[in-house]
Amino acid sequence: MGKEPEILLVIRRAILALLACAMLGACERAPEAPRVMAAAHDAIYVWPGVTPAPGTTAKTVYLLDGEVRSGPAPAALHRLRMGTPLLPGRTLWLVVRANRLDWTPATRPQVMASILADLEKWQAAGNTVAGLQIDFDAATRGIGNYAAFLKALRAALPRQWQLSITGLMDWSAHGDPQALAQLAGTVDEVVVQTYQNRTTIPGYEAYFARMARFPIPFRVALVEGGEWQAPAGLEAHPQFRGYVVFLLNGAQPPA
Repeated sequence: MGKEPEILLVIRRAILALLACAMLGACERAPEAPRVMAAAHDAIYVWPGVTPAPGTTAKTVYLLDGEVRSGPAPAALHRLRMGTPLLPGRTLWLVVRANRLDWTPATRPQVMASILADLEKWQAAGNTVAGLQIDFDAATRGIGNYAAFLKALRAALPRQWQLSITGLMDWSAHGDPQALAQLAGTVDEVVVQTYQNRTTIPGYEAYFARMARFPIPFRVALVEGGEWQAPAGLEAHPQFRGYVVFLLNGAQPPA
């Protein structure tokens, strides 16, 4: 009986300590990663309907120009931009979102003719156009087939235009080295996507830790307003070429 008040006192102190810890937000809480600000980077993705925030002065702009949509109809380029504005002081990449790769011998010439017409139109308007980017979510196990598709596309693309593609982080971890080597001989850069919809993919550090032997020049795509802390060694990678921020209307700056 004599020890009961002492035990109750210990319990009370423990409860008060836990409450204080919770109120102060200091209980085993990992620090939040910084938020991505487009104004802090020199390259951006701009999709139709998205307006860059004031203060965005990116020198490299990836513009979604059109889509090759899936469906029963033959492959064709569906244009998404009506105008061709002059963007002085910037280097442009025209992006084609590919939902299918069955550009048959009958449809490929027409699709490529449409793409080349757009590249030439943007350059004729006075813009500096780097080339074409294909935005396609190639599964890691399908890189070999994708490499064959890109090789045929590269053959149809005049050498004045560079060829860029988007890539998944999983390529670095589980991609076939031989297939990646084939891509290295075909494309000029890979833009590695680190987000899904509006959110940074958790655990991205582990993927980049396996990129030591990635054989292709690459950029890293970040989502505006998403969390990002550069993994150790990423920015010192010999193939690293910087970041591209995917713009979102209404993205909130960090508090």
